Amino acid sequence: MRTSRPPCPDAAARLIQRRSNLRPRLGIVLGSGFGPVADAIRDAVPIPYPDIPGFPDASVPGHAGRCIVGTWHGQPVAVLAGRSHYYEGLDWPEVTFGVRVLAAMGVSELLLTNAAGGIRRGSRPGDFMAISDHINLMGANPLRGPTAPGRERFVDMTRAYDPGLLLRLKKASKATRIPVFHGVYAAVQGPSFETPAEIRAFARMGADAVGMSTVPEAIVARQCGLRVAGLSCITNVAAGLAGQGQQVTHAEVLDVARAVAARATRLVEAWIRLAA
Repeated sequence: MRTSRPPCPDAAARLIQRRSNLRPRLGIVLGSGFGPVADAIRDAVPIPYPDIPGFPDASVPGHAGRCIVGTWHGQPVAVLAGRSHYYEGLDWPEVTFGVRVLAAMGVSELLLTNAAGGIRRGSRPGDFMAISDHINLMGANPLRGPTAPGRERFVDMTRAYDPGLLLRLKKASKATRIPVFHGVYAAVQGPSFETPAEIRAFARMGADAVGMSTVPEAIVARQCGLRVAGLSCITNVAAGLAGQGQQVTHAEVLDVARAVAARATRLVEAWIRLAA
C-alpha cells in the first residue's frame, strides 16, 4: 500500500524483531524457482508482507509474499519469500524496501536469487548461474533522489558481487555436484519479454542471462554496506536463440522453476552451511 511519506525500514525491522528473538546476519531474497527454499527453514516465523509497514504485497505468481525468520543448519537466516518488481507499477523505494529492512535488521550477507533467460551459448533451462557482474538496462537507478540518512550517494560498484561469497557459491556447487557457471546478468524493466534483436544486442554487450529484477536490490544492498551474492536459475532460452518462432512464456518459466526446485534448495542449503 502506498503512503504519503517514505516508509521507514527501521520500523519494519523492529516489528519483525519483535516476532523472533533471532538476529540473522544472512539474508536471502527468493525469486521465481527458489520459493521452495523457504520450506527448509526450521523454527520459522513467517510474517505476510501486508503485516509489515511499508512492504508492498507480492502480486506475481511464484512469489509467496512473506518475510521468514528462522534457522538453517544452525544459522539464523532472514528470508524474503518473493520480491516486488518495478513492472508491477511500484516506485524504486518500494521495490528495494525489503533490502533496506534486512540491513536495518543487521543482515550483513545477502543472497539474491532469480529466474533468468539464458543468453550464453550452451546454457539450457535448468542451469544455474552465479552472478559475477551485472548490466543495468532498467533505465533508472534506485539511488536516484534524496539519499537515505547515513548512506553514500555515489556507491562504488566495482565489486558489486562479493568475491568471497562468489567463491562460496563455487564451493556449494562442488559440494552438491550441481554445475554452476559464472556470468553477467542484464536487468530490464519488463514485463514484456525481450525481442530477438534486443537479445543479440545484450549478448554483444557481454550479458550471459537476462531478467527483470535483482540489480536494484544489489545496488541498494551495496549502499547499505551488505556483501552480495547472486544466483540465477536459467528457466528459458532467451528470445531468438531456441529456434525460429519459438515463444517465451511465463508459464514456461514457472514450469522449469518447479522442476529444479529441489536442486535450487540444495545449492542454497550448501551456501548457508558453508557460511558457518
